Amino acid sequence: MIAGLFRRANARRRAVEGLHLALSMAARQPGLYTRLGVPDTVEGRFEALCLHAILVLRRLGRLPAPAAEVAQDLVNSVFTQLDASLRELGVGDMGVSKRMKKLGAAFYGRATGYDAALDAGDTAALRAALVRNVLGGEGDGTGLAAYVQAVDAALAAVDLDGLLGDGPPLPAPDGFASPFAPIEDRA
Repeated sequence: MIAGLFRRANARRRAVEGLHLALSMAARQPGLYTRLGVPDTVEGRFEALCLHAILVLRRLGRLPAPAAEVAQDLVNSVFTQLDASLRELGVGDMGVSKRMKKLGAAFYGRATGYDAALDAGDTAALRAALVRNVLGGEGDGTGLAAYVQAVDAALAAVDLDGLLGDGPPLPAPDGFASPFAPIEDRA
């Protein structure tokens, strides 16, 4: 099924756009912000999107061809969205280029750190990286680390057809709140 899908450029583009949309929606889950401590700011939303993209790219990196092509298309799609978002925020052409380089370096640095911690099964290192990057140095990151580990485990059980068909199997973040984390009442 996948081989036929990638013979047609439009079908491939739509599949990657669907995957990107699923990541964007996952990054907007209220529980990330209200229960797991991700700051509800431009930076926090960037971090949430990057986190989900990194986890899906991690899975794509472990799948056979044409998963590498899907991964590259997904990276291109995410960074095209980030470029457009910067422009919507009023950043000029010269500033966009400079910021995109910084965002790219941040993205790949985070990917390397999260990957190493997940591969080693080092929850403390994962928690420290998440607190530093995603939580802006605030909180203990216990709930967010548990969520990331659960997402990673769920993704490990899905193949490329599943990722592109049904989308990534992402658990709801609400169930991973640290018992010590404050819960915001947004009624």
